[in-house]
Amino acid sequence: MTTRIGVIGLQGDVEEHAIALEKTLAERGALGEVVKIKHRGLVSSCDALVIPGGESTTIGRLMEREHIISEVKVAVEDHAIPILGTCAGMVLLAKEGDEEVAKTGQPLLGLMDVKVKRNAFGRQRESFEIMLPMRIFEEPFPAVFIRAPAITHAAERVEVLATFGELIVAAQQRNVIALSFHPELTDDRRIHHYFLDLVEYAE
Repeated sequence: MTTRIGVIGLQGDVEEHAIALEKTLAERGALGEVVKIKHRGLVSSCDALVIPGGESTTIGRLMEREHIISEVKVAVEDHAIPILGTCAGMVLLAKEGDEEVAKTGQPLLGLMDVKVKRNAFGRQRESFEIMLPMRIFEEPFPAVFIRAPAITHAAERVEVLATFGELIVAAQQRNVIALSFHPELTDDRRIHHYFLDLVEYAE
C-alpha cells in the first residue's frame, strides 16, 4: 500500500519538506508519494498532511480562498489523519492566537487546544539554532528557529514534547504535531520518521 503525504504548497518551505519526506520514506524502504497541495480536492486523497513554515497569514488566507481549510478539518475530525505543522503551521493549527494574529484576522484551523504567540522569538535577525531536548528522543534535536512562534498555553490533553525557557516549542494532540522550528532544514530526519510512524499506525 502506497502512503500519500500532502504538503500544503501555497507558500513557504514546501520543497524542503517534500525533499525531507521523500528521503525519510526512502530510508524506511516505504512506498510513498509526496503531493504538493495548491488547490481544493486533494486533501481527501492523502494519508497525512504537512503545513510548512512560511508566512502564516498568507498561507491561512490562501488555504481559505482555495477551500482547503474546510477539507483539512474534515480529514482530521472524521478520519484522524496525522498532521505536522512547523513554524507558521503551528500558528495555523492553534485554536487561539495572540493580538498579532487577531489584528491580521488570519484564519486558524483550531485543531489543537493551544494558544500561540506569533513572533515569540523576534524577527528574522533573531533566528537561531539550538540542540533541543525532546521527550520523544534520547538525544537533543538540532532545532532551527526562524521568526518562530511558540505555544503560551496548552490544555491538559496536549502533550508537551519540548520547551525553551517558559515557552512550549513542540507539542502533540492525538495525531497532530506542532513545532516552532524547522526540522526540514536539517539533515536530522528523526521528526519526519516520528511523523511517519503516526501515519503507519493510523493506517
